[in-house]
Amino acid sequence: MSNLIEQGPLALFAAFVVIHALVDFPLQGDYIAKQKARRHADNPSVWIVALTAHCVIHAGGVWLVSGSLAFGFAELVLHALIDLGKGEEKFGLVTDQLLHVACKLAYALLLGYHVISI
Repeated sequence: MSNLIEQGPLALFAAFVVIHALVDFPLQGDYIAKQKARRHADNPSVWIVALTAHCVIHAGGVWLVSGSLAFGFAELVLHALIDLGKGEEKFGLVTDQLLHVACKLAYALLLGYHVISI
């Protein structure tokens, strides 16, 4: 992790994008993909658990890449807000992914340029 920080923002950004792509696509699964959207969930409890689980997994990925629990927590909150917006059809898949990648870019810049130290 610290090795990525030493390599600079581009290496960090690449690692964040890779972990995001893995977690958001092949590792998500059909069940969570469906149940994390309130309008498709079997019931409100399933919706909350599925959305939370999905966001916790993303937060773990950011934590692993950055070595920062604080950035992991930020990802938990931001990912939940973005996915809530998509789930409520406030925007579509492209905007959803651009917002997620923008978060990863912000993490990479803050850590890679040592604006925030871990």
